[in-house]
Amino acid sequence: MLPIVSIKIAESTDDAVSHIEQFSTGHTESIMTENLNTASYFQNTIDSAIVMHNTSTQFADGGEFGLGGEIGIATGKFHARGPVGMEQLTSFKYLVNGNGHTRA
Repeated sequence: MLPIVSIKIAESTDDAVSHIEQFSTGHTESIMTENLNTASYFQNTIDSAIVMHNTSTQFADGGEFGLGGEIGIATGKFHARGPVGMEQLTSFKYLVNGNGHTRA
């Protein structure tokens, strides 16, 4: 099987954000740019669990984050059940910054 990659060269950062908002799974997104302001805007605007800058999305797994192996992946919105406190209503958004890092 051949590897498949999905890439869009956007006309602007807002064009990229709009495209991602329409087609994203909400799991992992990445931007390749040398402009730190653009990268910061992208990372803070995108609503995904992991938003990367200048690094491969291959790093998006529990082992890479020191969390152990993944049991399952869910990108849906929360539905609170049972006793609900702050901890139950909290999620994480990981911002990963690199310098052209890839995973072999």
